[in-house]
Amino acid sequence: MRILLGGLILAGGIWAQPVVAPTPEPAGSARGDNAGPYNITNSFEIGYRFKDVDGNTGKYRSDVNFGNGIRLLSGTMGVHTRDGKGKFFDELLLDLRGLGNDPYQFSSFRMQKNSLYRYDMMWRENEYFNPALTISGGQHLLSTSRKLQDHDLVLLPQSKLKFRMGYSRNSQGGPGLWTGQWFDGRGDEYSYFANVRREQNEYRVGGDLDIGRVKLTVMRGWEFFKDDTNFGRNTPTPGANTSDRNTLSSLRRDEPMHGSTPYWRAHLHSQLSRQFSVHGRFTHSSGRRDFLFDEFASGTDRLGAARNRQILVSGTGTRPVTTGHFTVSLQPDQKWSFANQTGYHQARMEGNGRYGELNNGTVGLELVSFEHLGIRNVSNTSDASWQPLKQAGVFGSFHVSERRIRSNQLEDIAPIRAGAPIEQTNRNKAGIFGVRLQPTGPLRILFSAEVGRNDKPFYPTSDKDYTAYVGRVSYRTKKYQLSSDFRTFNNTNSTSLFVHSSEGRTWAGAGTWSPRTNVQFDAGYSYQHLNTLTGLAYFADFNLVESSKSYYLTNLHTIHAGGQVQIRKRADVYAGFVRTQDRADGRRTPDAGSRANVVSDPSTIALLTGAQVFPVSFQSPLARVSVVIRNNLRWNFGWQYYDYREKFLSFQDYSAHTGYVSLSYSF
Repeated sequence: MRILLGGLILAGGIWAQPVVAPTPEPAGSARGDNAGPYNITNSFEIGYRFKDVDGNTGKYRSDVNFGNGIRLLSGTMGVHTRDGKGKFFDELLLDLRGLGNDPYQFSSFRMQKNSLYRYDMMWRENEYFNPALTISGGQHLLSTSRKLQDHDLVLLPQSKLKFRMGYSRNSQGGPGLWTGQWFDGRGDEYSYFANVRREQNEYRVGGDLDIGRVKLTVMRGWEFFKDDTNFGRNTPTPGANTSDRNTLSSLRRDEPMHGSTPYWRAHLHSQLSRQFSVHGRFTHSSGRRDFLFDEFASGTDRLGAARNRQILVSGTGTRPVTTGHFTVSLQPDQKWSFANQTGYHQARMEGNGRYGELNNGTVGLELVSFEHLGIRNVSNTSDASWQPLKQAGVFGSFHVSERRIRSNQLEDIAPIRAGAPIEQTNRNKAGIFGVRLQPTGPLRILFSAEVGRNDKPFYPTSDKDYTAYVGRVSYRTKKYQLSSDFRTFNNTNSTSLFVHSSEGRTWAGAGTWSPRTNVQFDAGYSYQHLNTLTGLAYFADFNLVESSKSYYLTNLHTIHAGGQVQIRKRADVYAGFVRTQDRADGRRTPDAGSRANVVSDPSTIALLTGAQVFPVSFQSPLARVSVVIRNNLRWNFGWQYYDYREKFLSFQDYSAHTGYVSLSYSF
């Protein structure tokens, strides 16, 4: 999870600057052509993308994934009635992005006729490539295509009674590479292939009703999901450890899962008066899943004996979920405002699964692996704000919630005996106090502090005793915009088995300067510090190790800068730069942390007792030029460079030049 968190933080820095295409500058003002009662406008940007990658192409594809070829970088079309009285429609809009084998393609379409209907369609396709974490040794891989589409139709869109219908589809398919262990807990690791096939379809119908000061929305929907991914390996393999006697001759695994989730959604908003309003939301879904796990594997075990194993798991589960929120807002005058929200959430998982295992003709265990899990949460939040002066105000909030978790332990082996139910209830209380200041018109200051206490957090890493502070300053004039943001979050969680503490600080500053209407500069810097210390318990060489700890540390710095200049309305030039670097604790080797608490077990990794750090750096300069050739025609050129470096795992490093040449035309 920490590795994933670090990757997400780094990804945020990587995409803080947009990709270099398409060109944002429009190719003039499209006046359009008249055809009957309609006016038609078109614009498009077509060009050629290029890339040159040096280093780990898998990591490049995971981060960027742009390739060579001709692309429709962007395209728009608009059809509008000139008098608002079209025969079949009054407006038609089409927007296209990245068509022609870009890894991220998008299109949207709208058609509507005033007071009669409005139809919206959105389509996306993403090519996803993940060469897996480096710790898998390249034996994990996923290269799939995800296609998403949404269709929404509204009848009588301008009336007080509207009818809604919709359909959505989400599908994923492609090859993958997995690893597993056979034939016992001391067996070898093997890689096997997967054909990913997942699909979700949603149908919905509902409507909106406006009566006086009351607005009500009701939606009824049905989701259908199926995962028919199959796994297998037909060729024999000695496994990751070629020196042992463990082998895998063949593997077949099918684990289809099909299900449906009908649901209700309701939203009520009532502005009873200028000072008083009521707001409510309600959702309920009744999910059902039918699953099957059928596996057959053959080979030899660690002693060289012939083995075959067949596993069959099947079952049915339901997951009803109910959520509701009710909010009352009161604003007696311009100085005071109050709000109170009561929330309720309940999720249950109920079902049964039967496990059967056959080993070389011997029937194994049979047991019911799951029966019930229920989570209920009730919360209440009160907010108040007082603005006695235009230059100063205070606000506060108090939140209390109670969560109950109830489950049944695993059923015992045959003969089956009912498991004893287990229940845990935890209460969380948190208070916030803050001030807003505006000493002068362009200067605004905000500060808030939050203190929270949780008596029985569910996980060792959950929030227990925590404090958080937020400070924000902004200064805005016609030419200058400056802002600064500071946040801290400290949490301590002690249980009978583990002690967990975390400390996080974030500071960011940004500014924009526009000395002239045709010149603009912007720059910013952010710093994020996070360290966590958590107890660990695990098995190593059949021994339980309880005295280890995990210490994670990151010091992430990100800077960005850019400038845009318009030259005599004939050319637009933009240049920018972004750099993200995790300096960690400055060590030069990956295992330079303290070894004082390393246990005698030789398989224990020294990194668990020292600080776990992952120092990386990423930088990306870019430049873009757009030149007006003639009215409604532009020539565009863009270039962007990616440079990724890991300090301890350099085989993932890469550098890449990407860019495009295009023409933009509107008519």
